[in-house]
Order: sequence, then C-alpha cells, then structure tokens
Amino acid sequence: MEREREGAEGRPRKVRKRKQAPNKLVGAAEAMKAGWDLEESQPEAKKAHLSTILFTDNCEVTHYQLCELLKYAVLGKSNVPKPSWCQLFHQNHLNNVVVFVLQGMSQLHFYRFYLEFGCLRKAFRHKFRLPPPSSDFLADIVGLQMKQTAGDLPKTMEGSLPSPNSKAAINLQNDPIIQKFGSKKVSLTRCLLTKEEMRTFHFPLQGFPDCENFVLTKHNGSVTDSSPLFGLDCEMCLTSKGRELTRISLVSEGGCCVMDKLVKPENKILDHLSSFSGITKNILNPVTTKLKDVQRQLKALLPPDAVLVGHSLDLDLRALKMIHPYVIDTSLLYVREQGRRFKLKFLAKVILGKDIQCPDRLGHDATEDARTTLELVQYFLKYGPKKIAELNLEALANCQELQAASQESRNTAEVLQHANTSILECLDSVGQKLLFLTRETDAGELPSSRNCQTIKCISNKEVLEQARVEIPLFPFSIVQFSFKAFSSILTEEMNKRMRIKWTEISTVYAGPFSKNCNLRALKRLFKSFGPVQSMTFVLETHQPHLCIQYEVLEGAQLAIESVDGILLDGTRIKVQRPVTELTLDCDTLVHELQGDSENQGTLYLSGVSETFKEQLLQEPRLFLGLEAVILPKDLKNGKQKKYCFLKFKSFGSAQRALNILTGKDWKLKGRHALTPRHLHAWLRGLPPESSPPGLRVVPPPLEQEALQTLKVDHPKIAAWRWGRKIVKLYNTLCPGTLCLILLPGTKSTHGSLSGLGLMGIKEEEESTALGLCS
Repeated sequence: MEREREGAEGRPRKVRKRKQAPNKLVGAAEAMKAGWDLEESQPEAKKAHLSTILFTDNCEVTHYQLCELLKYAVLGKSNVPKPSWCQLFHQNHLNNVVVFVLQGMSQLHFYRFYLEFGCLRKAFRHKFRLPPPSSDFLADIVGLQMKQTAGDLPKTMEGSLPSPNSKAAINLQNDPIIQKFGSKKVSLTRCLLTKEEMRTFHFPLQGFPDCENFVLTKHNGSVTDSSPLFGLDCEMCLTSKGRELTRISLVSEGGCCVMDKLVKPENKILDHLSSFSGITKNILNPVTTKLKDVQRQLKALLPPDAVLVGHSLDLDLRALKMIHPYVIDTSLLYVREQGRRFKLKFLAKVILGKDIQCPDRLGHDATEDARTTLELVQYFLKYGPKKIAELNLEALANCQELQAASQESRNTAEVLQHANTSILECLDSVGQKLLFLTRETDAGELPSSRNCQTIKCISNKEVLEQARVEIPLFPFSIVQFSFKAFSSILTEEMNKRMRIKWTEISTVYAGPFSKNCNLRALKRLFKSFGPVQSMTFVLETHQPHLCIQYEVLEGAQLAIESVDGILLDGTRIKVQRPVTELTLDCDTLVHELQGDSENQGTLYLSGVSETFKEQLLQEPRLFLGLEAVILPKDLKNGKQKKYCFLKFKSFGSAQRALNILTGKDWKLKGRHALTPRHLHAWLRGLPPESSPPGLRVVPPPLEQEALQTLKVDHPKIAAWRWGRKIVKLYNTLCPGTLCLILLPGTKSTHGSLSGLGLMGIKEEEESTALGLCS
C-alpha cells in the first residue's frame, strides 16, 4: 500500500444533498502525493491568483522549483509543467512578472529586523524558505545552470525511463542504500526491519497502547534466511472511524495469489477512495466478509516464520489490525535521500521494467502491487545493494517526476523541449524580452543577448529610479539591489541572539504558588497550552514559581492569556515573560506576528489526538473554508505532536472554527497562529540555545557601533528604508503582476544562511491598503 493513499484521507467528497461551498480538506505534503489538482475547485472569476497549500513539508523551495514557477508564469501549462510546490491559477491573466533580488540579505536578516520589514510583511502573504545560494544565484533561478548540468544526467532520461542495466557515473559511497547496507550482497534477515525501525515508522507492535485489540500472527521467533516470503497489499476506504480495510491480497514467493478478499467495513463509509483502491459502492454492496474473517484466515495461512513484504506495510498491517514481527518494507529497503520514499510504480518501472498502476484503469490492483513488492525484494537479494546504487535512483526519480508532470500538458513533446530551457529562451519563444536592472559593481549578472535588456546603475537608488521607468515596458523584470553582507563574526552573533530571543519569548514565569501546591496539576495545566521544552521550579523567591519553556511561541502566549491574573489557592497568579534586552519589544513583536498576512486565517491548537484529522472529516459543515491541516511531527521519532495548525480561507472562518474547537464539545486549547509555517519549521530545526532564560545579552562592539552610527546601508536601516521603497514601487505596478521578493541568503567559508522568498499577485484593490507604507 503506497503512501499516496494518505493524500486521499484529506479529500472528502462533495455532499450532493444540497448546494454549498465546497469544503476541501488537505494536508500540504499529502496533497502533493495524491496529485490533487486544486484548479478544478477554484472560483470561476478570471483573475490570476496563488495558492501555496501544497508547500513541501520543510517549507523550503529550491532554486529549480522557483524557476519552475517563473517559466510557468511566462508560458503557461501548454508549454511547461505546472510548478510542483504551489498553484498559479489563471496564468493567462497575468500581465507582468517582477522579481526583486536583495543581495546580501537572508532569512536571518528578515527575522532579526522583522519589525523594520513591516511593509514587505504586510504586502506579501506567501513566504517560503530558500536554500543557501550557489555561486550564481541569478543563473539558478533563471534556469541557465540547468543547461550546464544536463550533461551530468544519464542520456536515457531524455526519453523513456532507462532499463536497470544502465549505469550512471556517481559516487556509490554517498548512495543511501550503500550507506545502510554496504556494497556486498545481503541476506534475507539483514533486510528485515528491526524492532526499533518498526517503532520509528509506526508499525503496530505488541504492548503498544494503540494496538491493544490487534491480532497477533502465530510467529515463533525462528525466522531464517530461508524463511518464506509473502507479498501483502491492502486497499482502504474512509469511514466515520477513519481508514478501514476493503480489500486484501496475499501473494506467495512463487507469485501465486493465495488470498484475495473484499472486506465490508464495520462503520459508515464516507469515501470509497475509488481512485486509489478501484473499489466502488456497487462492488462492496454484496460483500459479507468482515475484518475478523480476514484476520482468522490470514493467521491460518501464514507459517510461523513467514516474512511479510509490502510497500508502506505499516498502513496495511494497521488496516488489518494485526501484528507481525518479520517484515520487509520496499519503501524503506530502497531507501532514498533525506528520508523520502520512492513510489512503488517508479521502482517497478526502473528495477523490474514493468508498468503497474496504469492510468487507464480505475485504482490499483492489490494483487499486482503485492506481487511487485515481492519481486523487488527478490531482485534486491539476488543482485545486492551495489547493483541498485549504480542505477542512481535519485536522479532517475527526479527525471521521472518531470516527465510525469509534462504528460498533463496538451503538447508533451513541446513540454519536454521547454523543461530544461531557461527563462530567457522561454521569453524568446513568445517574442518577449527580459529586463535586468543591477549595479555596475555587482558580481552576479545575466548574459547579454537579444532577449535580455541589461541596465547597470551606479547605486541602489539609481536602480530604483530606473525600475520605476522601465518595469512597465517589459513583461518580465529582474531588479537587483545589493547590500553589504554581515561579517562572519557578526552573523554568528546575530544567529546566537536570534536563538536566545525566540527561546526567551517562548518562555514564561508563573507564580507565586503556595508551598503545598499540587505540582502535578500545575504541570498538567501548563502542558495543556503546548509542547514543553523544559519546566523547572524556581525556589529563589519567597514563594515558589515555575519557569516553563515552550517549543512554540503560541504555547507561551496561550499560557499568558489563559492563566495570568487567575486566583489559585487564594493567590493571584502572574504569568509573564522574562524581561531582558531581547524581550523588551516582545509585545509589539507578538502583535505584529499575529497580524502577519501569512498568519491570517491560521489557527494553533493544542491537545489534539492522533485521530484529530479523522474527527474533523466527520464534521465538514462545522469547518467551512478549511484549506489545510498541518500536523507537525517529532524530528527524532517521527511521531505526531499534540498540537497542529489549521489554515482557513479567511479570518472569519478561522474565528468561527476557533470558537467551536475551544468549546465544550472539543475541549481544545487554541488561538490564532503567531509563527508562519516556514518560520516554525526553521526554528524547530535550530540547535537549542543553552543560555538560560533571563540572561542579559550585550550586543558585540561591532553591532553596537554599527547601530549607533546608523549608516544608510546597515541592514537594520536598509530593511526599513528599502522595504518601504519596494512596496511603494509594487503599489504602482499594474494589477495582475506576479511579484517576488528574494533574499537569496549568504554563503561563505564560515557558514551559510538560508534565504527567504515573499510573493504575491498585485490586485487592483491593494492600492489603498498598501498606501499606508508609501
């Protein structure tokens, strides 16, 4: 059973009883895997607009993906693949594309001077993280680098997927399969998942609280390298209680199907998920087999030393509500970089040379999928990790994804032709030119050509003046401003202070409490507001206090709003943040974060269970306008955290949902979100700062001196001045202009800083709203 089934969990079908606004619920990464095309559900108004619901899990957009969007904005879906990370609706109603590049600035600069960047924050709703820049950032985002690197990929990528016999010139030692298994052939037992791996990837295990009613197979611990293999695949539907089994297929080692059963779910079916399972209401109507019947038959069929093989097998075993300790999961056997997983369809084509899950057939064939997983394991055992690594699966997968996207267009040949072209060539193909404005001293520049008009200026001020005149004359413009980068010492100090600041504003002191207070009840109270990093008793005061450091800013703010000023054991409790130089403006910062355009319509909720999403699906009419459910996972063990973010189309929809979710029926704690998703992902990835809350941090002499002199090009002043200037220029652009603000990040021998992107499409009604920053 492939992971893409999870995407279907977030796609309730429209209710036909009466007409109402469609309520599509979808998670960011799940929607991408299920291939859900949001364009079909959008309003009919012919106006270009953006949706970034489909952001990747870590909220980072690569330079290649950025180039994808820009090329799509120029040519549209008839000629290039749609961008993989966001949706651009009604591209043909775009009038212009303008990209502002702020060289020398990074995500760290943006949040270090967050208040100074106020105008930019309010003008652009969509924000995303960028990786540290390469040696030529401009060439990357325009697509000039792709032509240089195209030769590094196997030639077979230009056409259909290559055969397993083709080899790519790669460093095998860096391949994740080699790193996990080594280069020599491995035995069957070496491919089995360990108990720790099964725990990490959420396989059902004996003794776990969520597996109390699961059935154990008759295993006896005698598994060997000659133990029999069985391929298993299940199909599910969505019911009022979550996902339930509708079909099971079991294939023996010789390829013979020994069990293929349709199963009637116990609970009311909300969605048959026919596009994945191939199972419809008519097919299930006459079925009488229940889950307990299947469990009994499967337990009788499997020998004690059987090894079950599947793709994302944890989902299948949970659907079966069965526990089996000897498993090989092909999505983990053919391990991919950064914990990602190859699709079964891709592995079947590249490794075995066979086509499965054909688009002209409704849903997947469970028997075919089960047999394929079995063959993949047999291939792995026969040829060994080195043979697999030589195929360079990662590069082939990237190529296949590009080809798959291109097939959706009306002219596949033309799409493939444009896939590796630059934006300059795309513009040339439609008879248009690109405007590039920059300073004479800037290192990065675009090559002069007949379809690129380059204007070099003496200063940033002149670049701005030229932009006002030239931008309306070109359909695509890149305007580059340059700012002096921080020294490595100052950058490191800012990074450290940034970590300390977010630690301190996410920390609260609560008290005083009586010496006989119920400590357990207090801990339970403060943990209800969000995930706690640490909680300590402060005994230096006359009466005890608690110091609570939350993982998220929303948890600390919710604790202050909920507990500050209440009476406890006859004492009025005070809940406050530590007062330091870095938290003096925290009230202003929190207020601005809550008003951040990206946070509008987003809720933070604490106390959610693992079945929270399924519960939301059961009440679609209560949560109209819900666009996405973001469920953060623990970075170490991959388990779902007990908090989440809900993204709604409007602030009003979010407020109505908040009233319901914090009411007596749901009993959750929540408020409007404070941390944009890309910022939340970034902060979670930062190493914890060891400095205790309340520590006074003195600015280093370099920054102190710079802030005292307040030079024009100092980033603090540049953020305030140039943020206003750019928004003022943006305000003069014609409606229907796609505008991107790129802070590329910095790269040096001392380390790299990630970049940040902001984007939006200029609307006619924005002129008044943005006039406040003019």
